Amino acid sequence: MKAKNPDDLFAALDKQVGSLKAVAKAARQAKAASARKVANGLPLAENAYSAADIEVLEGLEPVRRRPGMYIGGTDEKGLHHLFAEVIDNAMDEAVAGHATWIEVEVEADGFVTVTDNGRGIPVDPHPKFKTKSALEVIMTTLHAGGKFDSKVYETSGGLHGVGVSVVNALSESLEVEVARGRRLYRQRFSRGHPVEKLQELGEVHNRRGTRVRFRPDPEIFGRTAAFRPERLLAMTRSKA
Repeated sequence: MKAKNPDDLFAALDKQVGSLKAVAKAARQAKAASARKVANGLPLAENAYSAADIEVLEGLEPVRRRPGMYIGGTDEKGLHHLFAEVIDNAMDEAVAGHATWIEVEVEADGFVTVTDNGRGIPVDPHPKFKTKSALEVIMTTLHAGGKFDSKVYETSGGLHGVGVSVVNALSESLEVEVARGRRLYRQRFSRGHPVEKLQELGEVHNRRGTRVRFRPDPEIFGRTAAFRPERLLAMTRSKA
């Protein structure tokens, strides 16, 4: 093996020493910068992620901020998932033996209406939120519903309070009518928030159940988003 030139070895060594000096200099500069931040009351990089950075989103705001976590996305599939949530709730009334028909209406202006002749969403004051009706709690609160145990529904596909509140959050406009106890009630919402208190519209005969009419929010799904009637028909038939 040919011996290396001593001058080359010294040159390589000088290069390594120079690199080490550069690293040491950078470390000293970073330390000095951190010291200046502390002196000026500024947070260090490692302390910049603190309790103040933890967001607590209330109501249905998490749904609007991250809709994909709840409906899988904001594409056509996610759009039609809203319809699935609403019709699942109507189907649960039918499966439980409380509804004998379900009607789906598609309007030219983008609204979809699902009506059933089931028991109707409860409208009396909620025992925990005494200033709100059960209907308002269901429509504006995640994880508020009557299907977490088997007392009301032995089986269920939809979930009043989870699925339908997500639909409400992602709808530009949503209206619920409830015919219950021979009285008709209505409440309107926009983007998850009530725009009116529960209204009692008067007495009704030969009518009961829930009617949900909604239009998806173009801020979430885009201005050109629209339900496909043939897809809604296929989804409805699959539930029959």
